[in-house]
Amino acid sequence: MENERQSNGETALSINGKVPVPAECKFTLHTFSDTLLDQKVHFQILKMTDSLYVWIGTSPEMDALAVAMCTKYDPVPSVVNLIGSKADLSSTTLAQRLAKKTNKQCFVSYNIPTENMLLGLVEQRINQEIKEKPQLF
Repeated sequence: MENERQSNGETALSINGKVPVPAECKFTLHTFSDTLLDQKVHFQILKMTDSLYVWIGTSPEMDALAVAMCTKYDPVPSVVNLIGSKADLSSTTLAQRLAKKTNKQCFVSYNIPTENMLLGLVEQRINQEIKEKPQLF
């Protein structure tokens, strides 16, 4: 390894005389809100190169986080709960369904109390947004 001076005056670390090209980093943020069962629900989608981060809530908090991804070993995406109660399956269920639909790794933070019975309507609203604006997913 050796240092090479770049045209902008910065020094880059090279391996065998070749300066590695940095990977392109792309993030797209998409937010929207809707009223479901007389409750204002906010959605925030962070699209990354091969994954999505989906936050859903009625107030600015994060009580739950799950991640799901497709594998070649099982037609059902693998899912794990990262933050929150393991008894609340809202984030894991939604992450698994979105991973299967988008074929991307999906992080989902569902922050609506389960007694509100909104999960089905929330999923329908996300699917509507995917259908109308697929480039944002």
